[in-house]
Amino acid sequence: MVSFTPTEDQQLLVDTIRRYADKNIRPAAHDVDEAEAPDMDVIQAGWQLGLIPSALPEELGGFGDMSAISGAMIAEELAFGDLSVAMHLLAPSLLAYPVTLFGTAAQRESLLPAFLEEEFTAATAAFLEPGMMFDPRAMQTTATPSGDGVKLNGVKACVPLADESRALLVYARNAESGDIEAYIVPDDTPGLLIQEREKLMGLRALPTFRVKFEDAQVPVSAKLGGAVGIDIQTILNRQNVALGALAVGVARAAFEYAREYAKERVQFGKAIAQNQSIAFMLAEMAIEVDATRLMVWESAWMLDQGQDATREAYLARQYADKMVLTVTDSGVQTLGGYGFIREYPAERWLRNGRGFPTFDGLAIL
Repeated sequence: MVSFTPTEDQQLLVDTIRRYADKNIRPAAHDVDEAEAPDMDVIQAGWQLGLIPSALPEELGGFGDMSAISGAMIAEELAFGDLSVAMHLLAPSLLAYPVTLFGTAAQRESLLPAFLEEEFTAATAAFLEPGMMFDPRAMQTTATPSGDGVKLNGVKACVPLADESRALLVYARNAESGDIEAYIVPDDTPGLLIQEREKLMGLRALPTFRVKFEDAQVPVSAKLGGAVGIDIQTILNRQNVALGALAVGVARAAFEYAREYAKERVQFGKAIAQNQSIAFMLAEMAIEVDATRLMVWESAWMLDQGQDATREAYLARQYADKMVLTVTDSGVQTLGGYGFIREYPAERWLRNGRGFPTFDGLAIL
């Protein structure tokens, strides 16, 4: 029988991050969204919790706990605070975790120690591509063997922290074999062009960029995993679970705020929570949040057991994409006219929630 009761260590971790979210993230969430810029003091405070080092190998100074269940709990609590901050804090894992999973010994030893530093270490991955119907198995960005190296050509979209990252993990299709590969590209690589920052409806405090590759040459040793390469399905599964957990965090924030507002908002002599239409809507929100969390945890548990979680991770992600939009929209409806005012957080949660179907490659656990 599967049990999702957190272990003592997991519960301690969740409680720690929840305090950080309540004390540091939530009070600053509105201001950073309005300023369209992160509060680096908040980011640094989160970095010092050691969330990424906890998953890195013990032999390199980490704690060796790359548990998908723990990662899902972390992602939910951070997104409950604010999605932009959550994705900013977790952006380095877009490079660190695939290197941990698939990197050669040399790649691990050269890259992973940087994530144990006390100061926030920016790193990222270039995964998503612009255009309709993005297919991660048929990427337009190509990797073409050239002499003693590989040339990368293509355009990537929504690359977080691209302007400050020491290195990017670039996913590309091998022009000869058609396989999806990943390459570690230093920030000073000729042909790597960081374009202007994107203007998004949501995630306004998270700097994301278009990144262009024009014959960006890297050595063969830059290929993640060496001759063995990567398993793209494992990457996709772990991305889907991470995004599902983040969606649960955003939806839970919207639900809890709407519930408390409905209890306190009095119209015609009674709290609006006593109105049948509001009460039923809040109940549906609660059901959807809890149901999605269980789907996410089931797929995360399967990952931890070494089972094929492709189906479960995909279904959890698909359900979460729809759930977060429904719940955040219901949060706006609960607040009525106030839900449309930017001083209230409900509209920010709706803007962020609307983007989840397009967030491929922005999170991994």
